[in-house]
Amino acid sequence: MKKLLATLALGLGLVFASGVAMADDPPANPAATAAAAEAPAAAPAQAAAAPAPVPNKGDTAWMTVATILVILMTIPGLALFYGGLVRSKNMLSVLMQVFVVSSLIYVLWVLYGYSVAFTSSNPFFGTFDKIMLKGVTVESLGATFSKGVYIPELTFVAFQATFAAITCALIVGAFAERMKFSAVLLFCALWFTFSYLPVAHMVWYWDGPDAITDAASLEKVTAAAGWLWAKGALDFAGGTVVHINAAVAGLVGAYMVGKRVGYGKESMAPHSLTLTMVGAALLWVGWFGFNAGSNLEANGLTALAFVNTLVATAAATLAWIAGEALSKGKASMLGAASGAVAGLVAITPACGFVGPGGAIIIGLVAGLLCLWGVNGLKRMLGADDTLDVFGVHGVGGIVGALLTGVFAAPSLGGTGVYDYVANAANPDYNIVGQVWIQTQAVLTTIVWSAVVSLIAYKLIDLVIGLRVSEEEEREGLDISSHGETAYNR
Repeated sequence: MKKLLATLALGLGLVFASGVAMADDPPANPAATAAAAEAPAAAPAQAAAAPAPVPNKGDTAWMTVATILVILMTIPGLALFYGGLVRSKNMLSVLMQVFVVSSLIYVLWVLYGYSVAFTSSNPFFGTFDKIMLKGVTVESLGATFSKGVYIPELTFVAFQATFAAITCALIVGAFAERMKFSAVLLFCALWFTFSYLPVAHMVWYWDGPDAITDAASLEKVTAAAGWLWAKGALDFAGGTVVHINAAVAGLVGAYMVGKRVGYGKESMAPHSLTLTMVGAALLWVGWFGFNAGSNLEANGLTALAFVNTLVATAAATLAWIAGEALSKGKASMLGAASGAVAGLVAITPACGFVGPGGAIIIGLVAGLLCLWGVNGLKRMLGADDTLDVFGVHGVGGIVGALLTGVFAAPSLGGTGVYDYVANAANPDYNIVGQVWIQTQAVLTTIVWSAVVSLIAYKLIDLVIGLRVSEEEEREGLDISSHGETAYNR
């Protein structure tokens, strides 16, 4: 009788654990949740002796810290970075937008976002099976990128919530200083629902490593995965899902809202580069949680993502200020801070796939191309992208996503693509083929985000209007929208 009860208990535990298993193609992405395929039946004696899966305490502790770091890079990191770049009369409005947008997305993530992004339904979005985190308890497990290694599902929920929040917060920099606060919140809610969640599902959702035991199970997992994951797109921590996605939304917003009053005629210089530098530094620190945390474990691959984040950012900083010195005669603090962010953005999709040498090259390329993005490209596009969201996050995200396909090659020091059937890196890595897959992921994200953004902005404009009045804009959004000022005058 005792053996029968033990067997039943173990069976229920395995079914429960498989129902919440989640991960990603290591070292590709921040992972996705899903039901793992049932393991082959074991002999009764073996089943009775096998211990029930439990979360790894070290990995759980690391992921808790990584989640806190991503919150740090949003509030106060991104808020201060953006706040220092606007005029003093709009400082609090930017802080408010980043702070409240993050709060809004955290709530929406629990209400339905997590369920739509990380449950199984079709290649483009999930279901409402885990609405309000239904069925997610303190006992629920989420898989990492290693077979048989788990963290609490609630830890994964919180970690991914921070990704969704900072993505939406990034967008506000494109239309800063002129958009209604209510319109900002409504847009972020709509865009989060119809752009962020589907793209996250397409890129990061799959059934987890324990679901793959042979070629047949791999085929089954691929059929149930997100559309871009099934194609083999590599995005370790959000080059497409976060940066390109947000940058396109910001660019469309800059066009739809229109240019600031006096743009090109009046001085609109940053009011506090000191705060911008502090914000950039906090972003750099927090980004280690963003990138290294995306491995979901504390191991050698986590260390690789950490080192790559360090050196790519440094290389991009040097490249940007070198480009400034050559073109303008002087290197600026704003340039150094912007270069650092460009490097952070570009290494995000690649950090767990490339070697340190590849990371440095990605940083150097991103620094120079993003410098062009905020100058030459910006003039070509003709949009008043206030804080250069597209020039840095769009260009940097595209550069990083495409170069991931190049430098992930083992022949160039990368890790290649992991084969869960053979439980080893796939020896047949094709750079041209992978770059083409990466290109498809980039184009899909651009088109999806652009269409959703255009419709969302138009609807909001028809219902409540996008922009404050000219009088309110000249007064500054701190006073006109929030009734307070950042500084005593």
